[in-house]
Amino acid sequence: MRHKKEQPNTVEVEAKTAQDAIKIALDKLGANRSDVDIKVLREENKGLFSMHGSKLAKIKAIKKLHR
Repeated sequence: MRHKKEQPNTVEVEAKTAQDAIKIALDKLGANRSDVDIKVLREENKGLFSMHGSKLAKIKAIKKLHR
C-alpha cells in the first residue's frame, strides 16, 4: 500500500528575489497565495556593485488553517 506524500505546512525558501521565493514556496506547499501567510525574513541584497556580499531573499510561508 502506498501512502500519498503529504505537503508540508511550513517552508523557508531562499531565492534571488522575495517574489521568486514566494513562487517556489507556493509550489512546495501546493497552495494558492490566498491560502498562505508569508513572512519576509530577509530582502535580497546585491552587495557592493552587485558583486561582493550579495545575499538571497529569504521567506517563510505558512499554510493557513481552514476550519
